[in-house]
Amino acid sequence: MPSWIEEIAEDEWLERSDLAALHPDVVDPETQRVDNIMAVHSLNPTGLAAHNALYRSAMSGTATLRKVERELVAYVISQENECHY
Repeated sequence: MPSWIEEIAEDEWLERSDLAALHPDVVDPETQRVDNIMAVHSLNPTGLAAHNALYRSAMSGTATLRKVERELVAYVISQENECHY
């Protein structure tokens, strides 16, 4: 389901050097698609890179929780905040 936030269509990313450079880092390896939560930053590639860096740090930045546990924490927080992505 597309976001209500204006974004650049993923099939147009490779036509733009700023987004083409980020695409391999933000594409989901299983679906080969960019998740909506990342795609909404397509109008601001600097913001996209920052969001991706924050996400990667949060998902690998601690040895006390396994990745699946960090994902579960993110899921619970999203549910609590009524974020339906």
